[in-house]
Amino acid sequence: MPHINLPHEFPGIRSLFMFRPETAGPLNALVQTLLHNPHPTLSAGERELIATYVSGLNNCKYCTTIHGAIAKHQLDNDGEIVKQVRIDPETAPISDKLKALLKIAAKVQSGGKNVSDADVAFARARGATDIEIHDAVLIAAAFCMFNRYVDGLDTWQPDNDELYDKMGEQRAREGYLTKPFKVERTEETI
Repeated sequence: MPHINLPHEFPGIRSLFMFRPETAGPLNALVQTLLHNPHPTLSAGERELIATYVSGLNNCKYCTTIHGAIAKHQLDNDGEIVKQVRIDPETAPISDKLKALLKIAAKVQSGGKNVSDADVAFARARGATDIEIHDAVLIAAAFCMFNRYVDGLDTWQPDNDELYDKMGEQRAREGYLTKPFKVERTEETI
């Protein structure tokens, strides 16, 4: 049960965005820029993987599941890559550069000061550019905030993989600036 009176037909962060549209605008614009808009070198799927991985480290069920679903749809419906990254990025079938960026993201998740010169040098040696390192750090930092926002107000987080897949497909296609569809709270969606 959420700690405040949120619209019950929207799960996770969407209920918070509907509750307070004034804060939703800038937060949606940030996530649109970080994860969906064109990027010089990182695909939307790769950026969604960073968000998914950090959310998993933060134990945020809603963000881990929804961004995993979005990543799956951004990565040619390959949910196996998402699962493997969540379990162990080192053995996942992703580039060495993305593995290095995920290491940096994990360091940010545990505390920004934990990112070392050696971590950055390691990423650079695997082909990461300054903008990729910057954006990996910013995605990780932003998702620590988003995860704590979602969980700090105890939002409704459905237990229905099909529902997350449908929502993920919508976000992958439309981005973050369109309204979410309403979710009927039934036994199947809870």
